[in-house]
Amino acid sequence: MASQFSEGFWRLADPKISITSVASMAIGAALAARDGSFSWYWLAVMGLAMFCMEVAKNAWGDVYDYDSGTDLAVKDEDRTDFSGGKRVLVDNILTHRQTWAIAGLFTVAGLVLGALMVFQREPSLFWLGTVALVLGWSYHGPPLQLAYRGLGELDVVLCYGPLIALATYALLTHGYHSDVIWASVPLGLFIAAFLWVNEFPDYEADRSVGKSNLVVQLGKQAASRVLPLIYLLALLVLACAVWRGALPTPTLLGVVGTIPAAVAAYWTWQDPQTFYRHRPVQPLALLAFVLLSAGITTGILL
Repeated sequence: MASQFSEGFWRLADPKISITSVASMAIGAALAARDGSFSWYWLAVMGLAMFCMEVAKNAWGDVYDYDSGTDLAVKDEDRTDFSGGKRVLVDNILTHRQTWAIAGLFTVAGLVLGALMVFQREPSLFWLGTVALVLGWSYHGPPLQLAYRGLGELDVVLCYGPLIALATYALLTHGYHSDVIWASVPLGLFIAAFLWVNEFPDYEADRSVGKSNLVVQLGKQAASRVLPLIYLLALLVLACAVWRGALPTPTLLGVVGTIPAAVAAYWTWQDPQTFYRHRPVQPLALLAFVLLSAGITTGILL
């Protein structure tokens, strides 16, 4: 029983998804270091708080996707390591009560760490944290349920782009800077592209229960044509940031992320119906945003 609970917890913790928060924090921290203010201690507190909220978000998201029927409707041949939910309820690993208990426990832990940052370091984080909490909950949770209304992708752009990066920068510097937005919006778009390809395997299940994300609304064929446009928009923002002097030229090292992104976009375009069954598009989309973040972060520090 204990081993089963442990397996369920680690599914919800899912380090693959937590990488998104780390990627955004890295950019905010690099800009803070550039501006002469850095603290490993407070960065660690932020990282732990983000981990707690990721676990909580995954837990309550699994409950809502299970109760809506979308996770139950995913066929075995469409199941991947990156989509279809954490399936702790579908696979009978955890009960509803256990899953909600994990969600509640880690939400409280995240809020306690958030309060520590607000009261001991930077009071303005209260407002950023409140917005982030509302958007994080509303991705799956009522009343907004943004992922069911075609707004989940924008939610991801905002949360994993400017919000986390700005919060990290403010925590370390006690201030805000528009350069953080310029540096983090491309990352938010790359992470939204990662979500985008993860929505293809769930397409039939999502459509059957009325989960109208943008891939469902557009259809797989049209959505496969939009994917490269998301990547191109991200690169355009990065190029504009360098051109206007908001970011140094070495941040163009982030362009290395376009190599896996281009392959992922090509394979998705080539076979929008079933690419995920025989092509590693989802891991490549993850690698793309990791390399983008690493390149931008390195360029800032150089």
